[in-house]
Amino acid sequence: MIQNIKNTFIQKFGTEPLMVKSPGRVNLIGEHTDYNNGFVLPAAVNKAIYFAVSPNQVHQFRFFAIDLDESFETAVDQIEICSVHWANFLLGVIAQFIKDGKSVAGFDCVFGGDVPLGAGMSSSAAIECGMAFAINHMQHFDYNRLQLAQFAQKGEHEYAGVQCGIMDQFASLHGKANQVIKLDCRSLEYELFPFDMTDYLLVLVNTGVKHALASSEYNIRRLECEACVSLLQQYYPGVCSLRDANLDMIREHRSEFSTNVYKRSCYIVEENMRVDLACSALQHHNFHEFGLLMYQSHEGLKNKLEVSCPELNTLVEIASNINGVIGSRMMGGGFGGCTINLVERNAVPLFEKMINEKYQTPEGKKPQIIEVVIEDGTHLLSITGT
Repeated sequence: MIQNIKNTFIQKFGTEPLMVKSPGRVNLIGEHTDYNNGFVLPAAVNKAIYFAVSPNQVHQFRFFAIDLDESFETAVDQIEICSVHWANFLLGVIAQFIKDGKSVAGFDCVFGGDVPLGAGMSSSAAIECGMAFAINHMQHFDYNRLQLAQFAQKGEHEYAGVQCGIMDQFASLHGKANQVIKLDCRSLEYELFPFDMTDYLLVLVNTGVKHALASSEYNIRRLECEACVSLLQQYYPGVCSLRDANLDMIREHRSEFSTNVYKRSCYIVEENMRVDLACSALQHHNFHEFGLLMYQSHEGLKNKLEVSCPELNTLVEIASNINGVIGSRMMGGGFGGCTINLVERNAVPLFEKMINEKYQTPEGKKPQIIEVVIEDGTHLLSITGT
């Protein structure tokens, strides 16, 4: 795939390109905590978007999406939202450099990859971060990885119209092999924790259910969390978000909350606690404790935040009864998408066999199963593609 992207670039543009690898990500625990200024635990993985790029002398940005077999080009002084959906993810990033006072010279780009679409692995962030990294390197700018992640996030806000948090872009750029990132979504400070994958694999299983309710329900959950904060602030002025709350505060004023607001807020506080406990488990190489926390996270997402769906619940239940599965939970916004499963390596064939036997997508098909390992974040590739 990498060689094909490079060869296609040479055929189209006639020069030797710079090669960049930009990974997708998974989030191991810490779901819906980001917009409450809490903690998340993502990692970059070995499914990625690859870029071949090189400056040109024609004062244009010329893009080719190899997986779609589609081209797009525009003059360097005509960066604006366009009707070609995928091009907006690239243009939005270029726009951030320009807004920050940089003159971005014309360049050519061929890109493609193997980040599965619809699996919640953030192919869009991988595209944005790869583009930001390539521009920064190719044009000798001196932005750090956090600044590039912020450019990528703002590009998605402004050009793709998705008001995403920064977790996806941050993980894509800051990932380290065999380590997970504990990210503080308020301060953007982070710590790395070991995740030794010698004996384990992370395996995603796609329900085949589209996130049809995710956007509207996501907004409702945000409002419910904000309602809790507004009430708590009357008694505890220092509570600026659910990050600042604890269970004693919430329980003391339970009678003043609606049932839903109470459940949502308890889940968020508990999930932040689970992130801390998960990091402690990793420090002690206690994967069984980590897996238990994954199961607890799913129960909270199902019963308290109520963002799961029957298909996700079925997959977690199947996984919990397979020997060698250490942990399982839904991953992402909910109402569809994937489960993430922590599986002993020698049990992966049995796990995949049992999933295929016991689960079908709503269309009656076998589910997409994706094995991933934790790798480095966005970086340059050598000629050999390593």
